[in-house]
Amino acid sequence: MLDRAMRPLIDPPLNRAGRLLADAGISANAVTLGGFAVGLAALPAIATGHYLAGLALLLVNRLSDGLDGAVARVRGPTDLGGYLDIVCDFILYSGWAFAFAVADPANAIPAAFLMLSFMGTGSSFLTYAIFAAKRGVTTEIRGSKSLYYLGGLTEGTETILIFVLFCLLPQHFATMAWTFAAACWITTVSRMLAAARSFRE
Repeated sequence: MLDRAMRPLIDPPLNRAGRLLADAGISANAVTLGGFAVGLAALPAIATGHYLAGLALLLVNRLSDGLDGAVARVRGPTDLGGYLDIVCDFILYSGWAFAFAVADPANAIPAAFLMLSFMGTGSSFLTYAIFAAKRGVTTEIRGSKSLYYLGGLTEGTETILIFVLFCLLPQHFATMAWTFAAACWITTVSRMLAAARSFRE
């Protein structure tokens, strides 16, 4: 929901940094995979209760997630780059939720439900993109992307914010996880309704 509003604010500095990285010969895929490694390092930090360290690693990962797209806009987007970006994001989203469950077994059920909700948002997002591509449907409402980007109530900005809150207020993880998961299901249902309208024969 907030991604469209955030783009004019974050794109200019990201594009400047992306151009510097591209000029230095750094590829978008290298930024993606480097950021993914940092994001994976957040898992043991969170799982062992080092929430602020986990937050720092998580934020570095999210910065790299913005920078890889900025580099790709300079050097040219690739299908592999788009693929790696999406796969790494969804692995980390579920992985970070899992880490909170490991940190406190009381978080296990809400974390599991949150991961289930990510299956809904991820599958509804990606399958819509597949059939949009099949029909030649494109959009740049949320910036230039390597695949069709269908928005919703919970997008990238909201997901970053909720994980920041998880790390700052881990004692309230369960309540926030249940709430955000419910919002994810609203997103999933809205995308399914959009698909029903768009792909009806």
